[in-house]
This record gives sequence, C-alpha cells and structure tokens, in this order.
Amino acid sequence: MEETRIVRAVEHWISQFVVDLNLCPFARRVSLNGGIRYSVTPAITADELTKALQSELDTLLTTPTIETTLLIHPQVLTNFYDYNDYLSEAEELLAQETYDGLFQIASFHPDYQFAGTVPDDAENYSNRAPYPLLHILRESSVTAAVDSYADVESIPENNLQRLNALGSDVLNEMWLRCSS
Repeated sequence: MEETRIVRAVEHWISQFVVDLNLCPFARRVSLNGGIRYSVTPAITADELTKALQSELDTLLTTPTIETTLLIHPQVLTNFYDYNDYLSEAEELLAQETYDGLFQIASFHPDYQFAGTVPDDAENYSNRAPYPLLHILRESSVTAAVDSYADVESIPENNLQRLNALGSDVLNEMWLRCSS
C-alpha cells in the first residue's frame, strides 16, 4: 500500500535524521513512546489540505494521548515556494479561537531552503523530509520540553555545526536513503 510506504519513509527519516543526528533533542522520547501520529492525506489541492489540517487539529484536540501529528501531504504543495506560501494559511487556521495557544506548526519539505542559502547548503537538511508535511505540536508539550532543556537557544547553532561538519554530499546520501 502506498500510504504504508510513505509512512515508513517518514519514520525512517525521523529515526535517521531527526533522532540519530539529534536535530531535535525532544524527538527521541516522543518517537520511542509512540506519541507521533502519522497521517497521510490524499489532498490534491490547498483547500483539501486545509480541511485535512483542521481534521488533524480536531483529532489532537479530542485525543490527549496523541502528543504530535505529522500531516504528510505527498500530492499537494510539492513545490517548495507554494508550500512556503501556504504556511501563512495554516497559521491563520491555528489563530482561530478553537486552536489559539494550543498548537503550533513546524514545516518540513523535500526541497526546504532557508532564506539566504543555496539549495545544496547543508543547513537546509534540518527541515527536509521525504514528503511535504506539517508537524503539528501541542504548545504544552513544547513548553514542557523547552523548560526541561538547559540551553534551548543553542539547538539551531548546534544543528548548523553538525550538519556543516557532515557536509551536503553525506547528508544528501542519507536523505535519499530515507526517501526511497
């Protein structure tokens, strides 16, 4: 089944990139505890993705045992610039009264590129995933994780150093293994 293959690729990426490279020091616990919900949407338009996002937010709202959701959308917003433009629409949905202050979204895309970088820069791999996805996090979980970590401000710089030390060629090979 296609959905199973997609989820396995994302799980592999979480394990090999996010956890093993320690890009998010909070991910290991959530991953090992089974607190990640993997949701693949068949959406092919931005409007359909917004409906799927709202559905996932509602699921998180009513299911406190789910700590975080990865809403994977392999058929829509495959162009990074379209995806990046869509993020403001996703944030608008979060600002609605029902979700305000409860959730936040982290963005990941196969072609992720930070402003001021070139596509092959190693640092871009910190936000590259095998498929476009929206990572929905509970604000309370983020607050607890940040409060328990001694030097949260150092995470981006540590990631940059780690990724640059590995280099784009090594990272690309690792990333391609996750994507296949």
